[in-house]
Amino acid sequence: MIKAIFPGSFDPITNGHVEVIEGASHMFEKLYVVIMTNTSKKYLFTEKERLELARKVFENNEKVEVIARPAELTVEVAHELGAGAIVRGLRNTADFNYERDIAGINKTLDPDLNTVLLFTRPEDSFISSSMIKETVFFGGDVSTLVPKPVAAALEEKLRNRNNEKK
Repeated sequence: MIKAIFPGSFDPITNGHVEVIEGASHMFEKLYVVIMTNTSKKYLFTEKERLELARKVFENNEKVEVIARPAELTVEVAHELGAGAIVRGLRNTADFNYERDIAGINKTLDPDLNTVLLFTRPEDSFISSSMIKETVFFGGDVSTLVPKPVAAALEEKLRNRNNEKK
């Protein structure tokens, strides 16, 4: 079987991510969830926090290993880990267009590395890390949209932010 990577910033990891990762873990010998850096994003959680949260979420799935590679290209990480595929999740057509372009760049960099696109369930298609952060920022409850450890960490971040305002 093939090893695969699922790269992302995971700030924070959502139920949509979990769904794709769990599904992909059944398709591959090993799935590496790779915490990476997207230079166009502003992060709520540090790299270390994102790594720890993702590890908590997948601690009982022995086919999933969570690692951080914040300063490497996706194709370089795939080579390093011996992965033959990149897994990406799709919520909608906007995601498809974005992922198609990234897959094209990755294919140019490594013609032998394939991208596998997995759709989220329709009921999870609206969940994004950005919307989660925005909702939490204004005091909304996202506990049904993220794993329990993430909900607790978001609540702690919100509490700390509110204490700083006082």
